[in-house]
Parts: sequence; C-alpha cells; structure tokens
Amino acid sequence: MNEAHCRVSIDGRIIEVPRGTTVLQAARQLGLDIPTLCYLEGLKPQTSCLVCTVKVIENGRARMMPACGTPVSDGMVVESETAEVAHVRRRALELILSDHVGDCFAPCHYACPARMDIPTVLRHIQVGQLSEAIATIKRAVAIPATLSYVCPRPCEKGCRRHYLDEPVMICQLSRFVAEKDLTSDAPYSPPCQPNSGRAVAVVGAGPTGLSAAFYLRQAGHQVTIFDSAPQPGGRLRQMIGEDAGRVPIDILDAEIALILRSGVEYRGETPLVTSEQSGLTLTLLTRQFDAVLLAFGEQSQGFYRAIGLACDNRGLVVDRGTFQTSLPQVFAAGSAIRGRVSVARSCADGKSVAECIDAFLREGHPRNVTEPFGVRMGRLEKEELDRLAQVAARSGKETPPQEWDIETAREQAGRCLHCDCRALPVCRLRQYAERYGVDPNRYRAQRARFEIVSQPSGVIFEPGKCILCGICVELTESARAPLGLTFIGRGFDVRIGVPFDKSLEEALGELAAQCVAACPTGALSFREGKPQLTLPILRVQNLSSQTSR
Repeated sequence: MNEAHCRVSIDGRIIEVPRGTTVLQAARQLGLDIPTLCYLEGLKPQTSCLVCTVKVIENGRARMMPACGTPVSDGMVVESETAEVAHVRRRALELILSDHVGDCFAPCHYACPARMDIPTVLRHIQVGQLSEAIATIKRAVAIPATLSYVCPRPCEKGCRRHYLDEPVMICQLSRFVAEKDLTSDAPYSPPCQPNSGRAVAVVGAGPTGLSAAFYLRQAGHQVTIFDSAPQPGGRLRQMIGEDAGRVPIDILDAEIALILRSGVEYRGETPLVTSEQSGLTLTLLTRQFDAVLLAFGEQSQGFYRAIGLACDNRGLVVDRGTFQTSLPQVFAAGSAIRGRVSVARSCADGKSVAECIDAFLREGHPRNVTEPFGVRMGRLEKEELDRLAQVAARSGKETPPQEWDIETAREQAGRCLHCDCRALPVCRLRQYAERYGVDPNRYRAQRARFEIVSQPSGVIFEPGKCILCGICVELTESARAPLGLTFIGRGFDVRIGVPFDKSLEEALGELAAQCVAACPTGALSFREGKPQLTLPILRVQNLSSQTSR
C-alpha cells in the first residue's frame, strides 16, 4: 500500500484513503451517513456538537471521537451504526435541545385535529398563491369548504394572536380559498399514484368515509364506498342549510363530486347487514376486497356484535395506533369507534386510517399513526409575544370583512405570527432528533426567554435556536466579509454576534442567503415572501477561491 494512504474499516467496510482524510470524509466516500450539525464541507471542523461521534478502535484502544475532526490512521477500526454510538448521539442531541427555544410546529397546527399546516397555508395566501394554498389544505383535509361551515375552530383557540388581540380567521380563510377553487374552471384534484392493484371497501359515506376514500384513491388503490343512503354525505346531509353553522348544498355536492371524479365508486342504497341472505355483509366484503373500512358512524352494540366484532360502550374496539379491528383485514374509524364526534375529528380519522390501510396493503401490516417529532416552547409571555408580532408583515384588521376578496384575505393572513419554524423542512437538528428517538425534555430546565431579530432584508435570527456551531462565523471569515460574525462572551454566556454593535444586515451582506442555507437549526431564516433555500451543503470552496484572488 502507498505510504501516503491508509486503510481503515468503517462498520466492517474497508476503504483506502489519503492520510489526513477524516473519518467523516472516509465514511461519506463509502456512502455512509454520519450525522453532523457543526460541520460544512470546505470549512475547518468545529467538533462542537458531538452528533458525529463514532467509536474509534486504534492500537487496541477504544474511544468515542468526533468523526468530523478525527483523521484516519492505518488499521483504524471505526464503528458508526451501533446501539452504543446511537446512545451517545442521542444524548448529545438531547443536551443541545435542553435549551432550544423555538417551536417546530405552531400551536394552531397541534390544535387542528387534521394537523393542517396552517402557517404554510397562510404564507401562501399572504402572497396571493391560492393554488398552492389549496394544495396544502387538501394534504390534510379532503372537504375543506364543507368543514369550514361546521368546524368548531380549535385552531383559532390555539392561535397565539388570541393573546394579543384576536386570533387569525383561519377557518374563514380556508373557506375563501376552498370556495375560490371550487368555482374555478379547474378545481384542484391531487394526482393519484399508479394503480396498486388493491381494492378497498369503505362502508359509510360520511366525513370519515369520504376522507378515507379521498386519500386511499390518491395512494393508487381502487375504492368503493357503500352506504344505505342514495347520495353520499352521511350526517353532512343533515347539516345542509343557509343559516350560520349550516352547509350550503352546492358546496357539499361539489366537494363530493371531486372525490368521485378521482375514480372513487359510490354504491348507494346498499347497507351493511348481518345476514348474507339479505344483502351486503362484512364476510362478503372481506372476500371481495383486500381491506375494509367501517366508517358507518355510531351504531348499536347489538349491531357490532352481529357482524362479529368486539365493542365497548363507545363503539368498535380497535388498535388505537392502527385503527385495526380483531379481523386484520378490517379497519374502523370515526364515530364507529369513538361515539359521536365532531366532523373535524371524523375527517382527521379518515386521513389517518387511510395511511394505516395503505401501509397494510403495501407492507402486510399497518403502521402506527404517530406525531412527527417536534419541540414546543409552550405559552409565551406578553413581552415575548410582542417581539413575535413585530416580525408579522402587517397587523391587518381584527374584525371580519363584509365581503372576502384576495386583498382582504391577504391582509388577514398577514396577521399570522408564524410561530412555526421557517426552516422545518431542512432543519437537521429535528431530522436527527427524529432518527435517534430523542426525548427533547430529558435535560430541559426552565426555558430561556424567546428572542427574535428581524432585518429589512428579510433575514431573521432566533438566538434561542442557535447551537453555536460556528458555521456562519466561518463562512463570513472564509469569504473575507468586511464585518462578518463572531463569538461574543465567554463560557456559558458565549453567543453569536456582530462586532462593534453593528446590525446583522451589515454583518452578512451578500452572504445572507448562504448563511441561511448552511444554518443547521433554523436559527437563521428568511421572513415570509423571501427565498427559501433548501440546500444545506454549499459550494464553499468556490466561494473561497473567488475571494482569495
């Protein structure tokens, strides 16, 4: 072997690399994904986050070392994907999150039974992107216009703006977008995946059944809805009317028509019965379909027992994580398992059970419905809310307009405080926390005060999310920026700041977009309407070569 090279083993795989290569670089050459937060290719290793820790065995001695700053040696053995190393990385992430001040998801998101991405919807509306808004809405809710008339608006109760003046009119904004779409020449219908060759029977055409059918069809499955009524809609048909809190019939019919137009078949006047001699039975459905969803609403315990399924005083007994009944092929959701619930909850159940059935059909077993990883700040003090409100694009009107149009909708959407993390899709801290099953509250003490700094250029800095990785400091130094960023203070009081009390805008200058893209935690981001960069790895070497000429 060439003396300028070394041979190293990483998780049992041998690679020969030049001396001076780090363990991280060698692992990447093998296609291995060692997590990093404080490292950026082209910059010197910071070795501060310890999320890239690996076990290094060298000359008979085993040590835990940061992969980004540890050079390889000949004969070195490295362990990366082991339970022992995962435990160390998990604890490193939990220590980082112990003083993390920021929300992954907004309070309105958690309050919404369907977990709609409300801040993103409002950002779309704010800049007049109604087609993007309806697409985001329909990722969570199959019949948004109908739901907006009967929803108890839990999202608005969770809105932080509620503590300042009045909540954002989320429900009415959703209605405006959904009805605008329904009356357009080409109402939005999400594309369906290729035919899976699997068929699902949905018993019940109420909000749960319609929602489940909508998402199952998108997943590529053939869906047939059975119901005792001649028209689909279930209990929604009982809510039709012109008064407040009632659903206009043309809205309900239009949204149902969109679902059926996607390829869902409806067989009305076909109730589920207990005797095979008199019609459609559960046994017959399990013979003819790959999966069956019972979404027929609240029934008597006698009926549940007659179709051969266990029940309690609320309804059918299911696995609460998968909606699966005692018959593996049969699922149940909505009022059939909970008793009478809101339309919003029924719609949410429909989407969740569709995901479980889809996994069952593709993988042979359903996946548990779980919440994505998220850190929560909890309730903010008035002073903290005032800081957050200063970043909102505009204050807008607190009272409902007489008539909605695009300008009033944009103004109302502009009242959103955007409590969610703007960097959520690319936040590596959250991605790794989810991967390693992190408990964000393991070492959490009293929360630090929430701070947010907004610049006219659109750059936002949230000090509570900063992990002092030093990437932005190194970027500005490598580009020889006139001012740049630096570490200020000592010990536990150290922070990222701008020299000479200058502004963040003056420090970053033309490097703002690159620093935002490189930030691993969303401490640096762009305000709504500004470009959202999604590439965490930058061409730093190109940048350095340009500035060194």
